[in-house]
Amino acid sequence: MQVPVKRILEVLEQTYPGAKCALDHRNPFELLVATILSAQCTDERVNLVTGPLFAKFPTAEDFARLSPEELEPHIQSCGLYKTKSKNIVSACRILVEEYGGQVPKSREALQALPGVGRKTASVVLSNAFGVPAIAVDTHVFRVANRLGLADATTPEETERQLMKRIPKAKWSAAHHWLIHHGRQICSARSPGCDRCPLSRYCRFARERRRGEELAQGRRPQRSRAGAGGITEG
Repeated sequence: MQVPVKRILEVLEQTYPGAKCALDHRNPFELLVATILSAQCTDERVNLVTGPLFAKFPTAEDFARLSPEELEPHIQSCGLYKTKSKNIVSACRILVEEYGGQVPKSREALQALPGVGRKTASVVLSNAFGVPAIAVDTHVFRVANRLGLADATTPEETERQLMKRIPKAKWSAAHHWLIHHGRQICSARSPGCDRCPLSRYCRFARERRRGEELAQGRRPQRSRAGAGGITEG
């Protein structure tokens, strides 16, 4: 069955018209710190932590004056707090020493900061600076590969395929649509295929139905969509 990329994007946009970054932030610096904290932690938990954190330490200069041990109690509930403390303090010292306390706008400079990988850099570039990017987190990876927008085994390859198949102007928006879909319907353990507006186009839902039919002793229905592949229309 061909994957109708354009139609899938249309449905996602219609379903999640207000989708945006779920991390509370007022500026690029707050988003950078929040995104580092979000590794293996929910956005909800991060938002609970960053409110009082940024009230007490609002700038990179404030964080740079701390030791990692001094920061740890403020972010402990986010998990991996010792590593995150070291990375945040080190990153802030670099921001102060090399960028006047401001967050750089280039991917190379962002990814050179401690604790900042490609996904974190993409989140900051997209949401803070309006640079088209697709940050592949667990939700984007899962949903994109289930839908057939990607056929990859790594986040890096998933990102490359999505960037090739999705128009650049929609990269940042599509990132948020896929995240929201993963959180609200296409969950990891109990995907709601029966209420999903994309089930008719979804490779995962189709295979799931076929498996259920086989388990019930019924002959699986053949798709009328024709040969496999990707289509932009």
